[in-house]
This record gives sequence, structure tokens and C-alpha cells, in this order.
Amino acid sequence: MAEILFPALFVLLALGVPVAFAMAISVFVALSFGSSYPSLVVVKEMFTGLDSFPLLAVPFFILAAEIMTGGAVTLAILRLAQSLVGHLKGGLGHANVLSSAMFAGISGSALADAAGPGSMMIKMMEKGGYDRPYAGALTMASAVVGPIIPPSITMIIYAMQDQHVSVGSLFMAGVLPGLLITGLVMAANARVSHLRGYVSGEAMPPLAEILRIAVYAVPALLLILLIVGGIRFGIFTPTEASVIAVFYALVVGMFVYRSLRIRDLPAIILRAALVAGAVLLILGAARAFAWVLIIEGLPQFLAQTIISWDLSPIVFLLAVNLLLLVFGLFMDPLPGVMILVPILAPISLALGIDPNHFAILVIVNLTFGLCTPPVGSLIFVVASTANLRPSALIREMPPFFLALAAALLLITFVPVLSTWLPGVSGF
Repeated sequence: MAEILFPALFVLLALGVPVAFAMAISVFVALSFGSSYPSLVVVKEMFTGLDSFPLLAVPFFILAAEIMTGGAVTLAILRLAQSLVGHLKGGLGHANVLSSAMFAGISGSALADAAGPGSMMIKMMEKGGYDRPYAGALTMASAVVGPIIPPSITMIIYAMQDQHVSVGSLFMAGVLPGLLITGLVMAANARVSHLRGYVSGEAMPPLAEILRIAVYAVPALLLILLIVGGIRFGIFTPTEASVIAVFYALVVGMFVYRSLRIRDLPAIILRAALVAGAVLLILGAARAFAWVLIIEGLPQFLAQTIISWDLSPIVFLLAVNLLLLVFGLFMDPLPGVMILVPILAPISLALGIDPNHFAILVIVNLTFGLCTPPVGSLIFVVASTANLRPSALIREMPPFFLALAAALLLITFVPVLSTWLPGVSGF
């Protein structure tokens, strides 16, 4: 069936069929023409893939992010980022990157980062003298930390595929790599701003003003501490944490920032339901796709073949980087995790690679694919938000591709970036 499955998938993706439908249809075609299994298996496996208690965290985290991304919360984060770095050369660009890192602790999604504070920062940067395509490219590069800094939907899905890691350990493992990516993207912005003369016209605010802005933003930023701290100390499970995050977001939005009203909730719930439905549809289709690979014995065959090559851990990690970067050109992170992790994670464990280190490597690689052509979702989200052609964004990306590549190499060769915080946190 595999000889039918993969060509069908690639043809459908090339025709522009959405990923979820492309995977489900390719499984249906493979079963119809390459096996004796009934086509109903596709539906059965999709439902099996979604019949999971930990998976309930996905729609609740999405709903919490939708509630928290109201105007007051987003503006509070933007004002804090601008007060901290807005006075530097390329300050508005730095504020864009820093606000994305802060917002990542609320949304857990690269697309939400780009569509939320990112869209507002593009307008601010254009008014500040930056080229709009450059502002859009910077927004794309900074938004990739969304699934890396906790909470992260991708990490929840990964933990369901690999029993050697937990959601809590992955949340802790993603903090330092996320901050590393943020710092390197800011360094790239500083370099480009120096070459192009993007200067800040603002003076550094007084310390008292910075403190006042920081205090105003604290309720929004406390969400990440609530989630990670509660999971770390065993107060609640990740699924329970997602529900608590919804109630916390409601309290903050209605009683702290007072930007959320009861009449806003139906529209917020509808948006969250649409996003969650799309995510769960992708996960269900990926489950059916992975089932075909398993019954074909492909994961076991690949694992035995790669182990027989007697690769060193470093060579294996470099090969995985190359494989995932190519895979990420055509596939979103969530189906990538569901399809590839059951194949690659056992091999990495057999080679003595720390499971948290390997998990972050996989997640970072696949997340970078969101801003690479031809099907990078961030390209189209930012192009739509900023009213730009995708080609204009891609032309501005080389400095940020170099920054992201440097981050990936550091994460690969310095495992302590991914293992130290889970270790000291008791995971």
C-alpha cells in the first residue's frame, strides 16, 4: 500500500488539497487499490486517533488563547515589549520579536502569534519607516517560537506519540531553545537594521514607567507560570491545566483588563471551535495515515535499517535534521509529529539520545517548516494580514533563515539547552 499511499499524498498536496483531506484521501485510495481492508477503516482510525483524554487539552488551550488575545491583552504585551527594547536601533523590530516570545506563552501557536500581535506590529513598523515586506518576514521568523515556548499544542501531541517524555518535561525543555531562537532573530534584526538605517525615534522610558507597564502586563504573562507550575508540582494534569487556563483567561479578560464582555463569548467560542476542528481533523487524518504505515511494517523496517548502519548519535541527528527540514517543506508540524515520531524516537533512544533533546529537535525542525515555501502556513497568514505577495516575504527571509539555522545547530550540538531545565525541575 505504501507505493500507492505516498504518490497519492504528494499529488494531492501538489494540487493544493488541504493537508487533512490529502492524507485521508490518500489512505482511502491506498486501501481501495492496494489492500483487502474495507474503506470504513479510514473513518474508524480517524476516530480512534481522537479518542484520547490528553487530546482534550487541545481545544481548551485554543479557547484560552482566543479569550486572552483580546485587544487589551495584546496591547499590554506590545507596550511592555516596546518599553523594554523600543529605544534600541531597530527597536520596533526587536519589540516585534519580543512580543511574539511573550505571546507564545499565551497562545502556543505560531499562526496565532503572527495573526495577533504580529499583524499589529507590522503596521507599527511600517509607520516607523520599515519596509512592509521586511516587517512581515520578521513577523514570520519571530512567530516560530509559538509552539516552542510553552504551552504548546505540538508538544502535547508529541508526548502522546512517545511514552519516554511527558507534557510537563517538554514544556520545560522548550523554554531555553525558544529564548535562544528569540535572541538570534533579534540579532539578525539588529544587523539588518544597521545596514538599512532602521533607527528608533523613541527615548528609553523612565524606570517607573517601565515598571508600571510591566505590572499591567503581569496578569497576562502569569498564564504560563500557572500552567507549567501547576503541572510541575502535580496540582493538575495537562488536560486539567487547559481547562484552568480557560477559566483564568475569562477572569483576566472580564475583571482585570475588562476588555471581555459576555456578548463577545459566542464569537470567541465559534472561532476556537473552527480552529480546534481544523486541528483535530488533521490529527485524525494523520492517525489513519500512520496506521497504514504501521500495518505495512514501514516504521520497523526503517528503524532496523538505520540501526544496522551503526551511525553515531551526531551523524544520526544531522540526518534527522535534513530529513525533517525537507519533510517540513510539505507538511505541517502536527501530522509530521504523528507520522515520524513513532519511527524516529525509538531509534534515537537506542542511540542513547536524551528523549527531551530529541523531542525539541523534532519540534523545532518541523516548526521552521511553517515559514518555508511552498506550503509554509506562516507565509500565507502573514501575506494575507499584511496585504503582501508571498514572494515579497520570501525575498526578505535569508537573514532570518540563517538565524534559525544557527539556532537549530546549537540545539543539535548543545543538548543541555533542552535537558537542563527538565532535569532541575524534577522531570
